[in-house]
Amino acid sequence: MTDQTLPTAPTPMDILRAISPEGARTPIMTDTDWHIPPEWAFTFHGHRCPFMPLGYRMGLLAIEHLGVAREMDHTLHVICELGDGHPQTCLMDGIQAATGATFGKTLIEKTFWGKLAATFWYPGKPAVRCALRADFLDEFGTQEFFTYRKRGVEPSGIPPAVTQAAIDWTLALSDEGIYRVQARPDFQYQPPKGSFNKSLCSKCGEYVFERYVRHQDGKPVCIPCSGYGR
Repeated sequence: MTDQTLPTAPTPMDILRAISPEGARTPIMTDTDWHIPPEWAFTFHGHRCPFMPLGYRMGLLAIEHLGVAREMDHTLHVICELGDGHPQTCLMDGIQAATGATFGKTLIEKTFWGKLAATFWYPGKPAVRCALRADFLDEFGTQEFFTYRKRGVEPSGIPPAVTQAAIDWTLALSDEGIYRVQARPDFQYQPPKGSFNKSLCSKCGEYVFERYVRHQDGKPVCIPCSGYGR
């Protein structure tokens, strides 16, 4: 498929088939369990926890609303409202796994607002914002999993049955019970224009792409050699 924009909105299973050639986590996956992350997503993430699956499901839900397939190249952009120094940022790895809007392709970024939400932007389509509902988070917070986390226990150190119980609790809920989805027709976003142009830093001799070239005494320098903050 060369055109990633589908003539009609894809079903969850269409999106799942775009993610893997098998189109399923198991041979018996059905339309009712499309939102269960494949095992490779947990491996990529590094541990089992409930927030990576919540991000995975959010990503699938968003691209279904947009009516686009999983991103192969550099078109879909995700603006996450997460920040640093707070829990539950595992959402972002799930979003990347589901949508193909990855950090390495510079298709996902953070606003540093400390909120569990993201806006999904695709040219020619109204942007979609997905957020975890406050009432869902309040009830979810009573799971035993969070008792361990608040004591400083890392997810990999929590008893697997406790973690799986938290994951299963979310999987049993409807999309509407977890997410608030809003169209954002007035949302404006301009991706940075890409360029292959680069210069040799006159101090360290390493290449730096032109957007990040600085000049001292009329010579190109990279940001670290320049002494500038950015």
